[in-house]
Amino acid sequence: MNSVKSTRSRTVAAPRENGGAKLEENLNVFKTDHFDADSYLQSKCSLNEKMVSYRITKSLSNDAVSFEQKFTGRMPLSLEQEIRQLCSYLLDLKRASAEEMRRSVYANYAAFIRTSKEISDLEGELLSIRNLLSTQSGLIHGLAEGVNIYSLSITASESSTQNGLSNSEDREPSDLEKWLIEFPDLLDVLLAERRVDEALEALDEGERVAAEAIEMKTLSPETLTSLQTAITERRQKLADQLAEAACQPSTRGSELRAAISALKKLGDGPRAHTLLLNAHYQRFQYNMQSLRPSSTSYGGAYTAALSQLVFSAIAQAASDSLSIFDKEACYTSELVMWATKKIEAFALLVKRHALASSAAAGGLRAAAECVQIALGHCSLLEARGLALCPVLLKLFRPSVEQALEANLKRIEESTAALAAADDWVLTYPPTGTRQSGRPSSMSLGNMTASHHKLSSSAHRFNLMVQDFFEDVGPLLSMQLGGQTLEGLFQVFNSYVNLLIKALPGSIEEEANCEGSGNKIVRMAETEEQQIALLANASALADELLPRAAMKLSPLNHANLRDDSRRRPSDRQNRHPEQREWKRRLVSTVDRLKNSFCQQHALDLIFTEEGDSHLTADMYINMDGNVEEIEWLPSLIFQELFIKLNRMASIAADMFVGRERFATLLLMRLTETVIIWLSEDQSFWDDIEEGPRALGPLGLQQLYLDMKFVICFASQGRYLSRNLNRVVNEIISKAMAAVASTGMDPYSELPEDEWFTEICLEAMERLSGKPKAINGDRDLNSPTASVSAQSISSVRSHGSS
Repeated sequence: MNSVKSTRSRTVAAPRENGGAKLEENLNVFKTDHFDADSYLQSKCSLNEKMVSYRITKSLSNDAVSFEQKFTGRMPLSLEQEIRQLCSYLLDLKRASAEEMRRSVYANYAAFIRTSKEISDLEGELLSIRNLLSTQSGLIHGLAEGVNIYSLSITASESSTQNGLSNSEDREPSDLEKWLIEFPDLLDVLLAERRVDEALEALDEGERVAAEAIEMKTLSPETLTSLQTAITERRQKLADQLAEAACQPSTRGSELRAAISALKKLGDGPRAHTLLLNAHYQRFQYNMQSLRPSSTSYGGAYTAALSQLVFSAIAQAASDSLSIFDKEACYTSELVMWATKKIEAFALLVKRHALASSAAAGGLRAAAECVQIALGHCSLLEARGLALCPVLLKLFRPSVEQALEANLKRIEESTAALAAADDWVLTYPPTGTRQSGRPSSMSLGNMTASHHKLSSSAHRFNLMVQDFFEDVGPLLSMQLGGQTLEGLFQVFNSYVNLLIKALPGSIEEEANCEGSGNKIVRMAETEEQQIALLANASALADELLPRAAMKLSPLNHANLRDDSRRRPSDRQNRHPEQREWKRRLVSTVDRLKNSFCQQHALDLIFTEEGDSHLTADMYINMDGNVEEIEWLPSLIFQELFIKLNRMASIAADMFVGRERFATLLLMRLTETVIIWLSEDQSFWDDIEEGPRALGPLGLQQLYLDMKFVICFASQGRYLSRNLNRVVNEIISKAMAAVASTGMDPYSELPEDEWFTEICLEAMERLSGKPKAINGDRDLNSPTASVSAQSISSVRSHGSS
């Protein structure tokens, strides 16, 4: 080979020597001390040769003068232009070269990355091989030491045994012995190459061999122990590898399920299940990095995005747990506890970033929407056996309750603010949009509200309540329907307290007006304004509020569409809890009605100085009067009749479609005056035990007054059984007082026709209407049966 190399070198050397001599000869001109680069370039005839010479000159010269400085003043103009063009060409060539190099780099970038990855993989494989070789080296050293010890024992044994052993050494090892030798190495290779399925099969085979050896006693105790130790160590190593793989964020989907399933097959099920749940939680945390709530973000959008992440993670974890661990109780329990903790953390985030601000501001709609979104996602878990909606409802309930209370408080405060400036004039509701800004729909509740005339504060109260009930759908699923009704009742009770305060001289106890506090309310000075207070309360309590509350009944929506032609009372009576709620509303209105009637009754009975218009002296003094008496009802009862007529006219305009309430109001006012007379102890003390007894004329006047009350109450259709009973009691007590003096009261009284004639004439004169006959009254009147009973029944019972 050396001869070949020398021959080749000699064949190549000859041309090199000739070329080298020629190059040496050409370079001699540059080695002289008087070499002039400019002159050398000028001597060249062509431009290309001159440029070549210039490049050589530039390479040999250390002068920093630029190319343009060397040729600008020494060359012709045409040559200078050519040189400039050449410079430009060289710069373009430089840029093209740089671009070509960049393209080359990008073109080979993928190959570079791929090669780098392959190198990394090779490094890992080399490391695995090195570990494997180290393990095998340790095994070889261990075997060598064992052989030495074993050989020493052989030399100490008997010669016959030595012969037998030598014969056994000459024979081939059995298949079991070969397998025992190869088994640890096989496991190490499978573990190093991460061939999990094959490693599991090998471990199962090892367990089977060990079990057979124990049963058949085919292996020595030392060999069996060594086999079991190898199996245990490799099993633990495989379990650690699987656990490490399951903890990697890059392990997902089928790889994660395969690792967890293999770990379960190794007998470490609890650890495998915990790792499965942790892996899904790590993936959820990674996905959460892209979700950043802001103060300006929409709460519903944040809740929807967060719900998607949380409940999809729980659903996937439940699906994987069910597919790998089936429905084993211990794993199902752990899954439920894990999911519950994640839902608690989810609820905390939603309350912090979405519910807190809306609940504090009374944004029931926003809070309810967030809850609905979360419940919608949570309900999807029921298909995987996780019924966690009750847990979520329990967590969200305090926030929704806070929003509910804030919303009701806002209704109360807004209504009270309007009541302070309300003129108590009834008008129809304004058309357009609701208070919330949403277009008013043509629902049954809105159509009904449009038929009622209310004052401005009552309109605001009704609109806000209607708008409030648009948002209470989620409250049903959270079992807050009863709390909602109770809160609305308290708000209505507070509004009624304001109406009571608006009555001049109201004697309502302060304890009953705690809800109104120190709120300012505009007084209702006239009877029209005071009756408007009753119109507000009765319309809200009888129809508007109960109809709005029907939205709290899940079945009511379909019922309202199917039988919207039925009477409101028929629909409302199908819900006992709402019927009881309406009864409480009506009882609250009764407080206002009682205050109204008490105020007007006292205005009739007492003067501004506190003197009474209804005393016993007005009847007792009639018997001592020598002047001729003009039989007419007493002045106070004439004023009562005029007031009731005036109120009936006002109520006819205000209570259109609700005439029964107006009738009950007049009935209550009449009863209030007569009951006060019946219960005035000082009046009856003077009648029964006074210094002067009630005479026939006084009895006749009292009887005429009571007959007058019965007549105008019967004619106005507001005569009640209670009023008739109290009137009869008053007459009976008066007649008993006269009878105690020894006179026969029945002989002193004229016939009933005389009293009736006077009463009708007085009613005709006071009202300016034609005389009414009892037989002309409407038999369908609720008081018709009562008015048919004459006061004469008292006289007939007494005379008998």
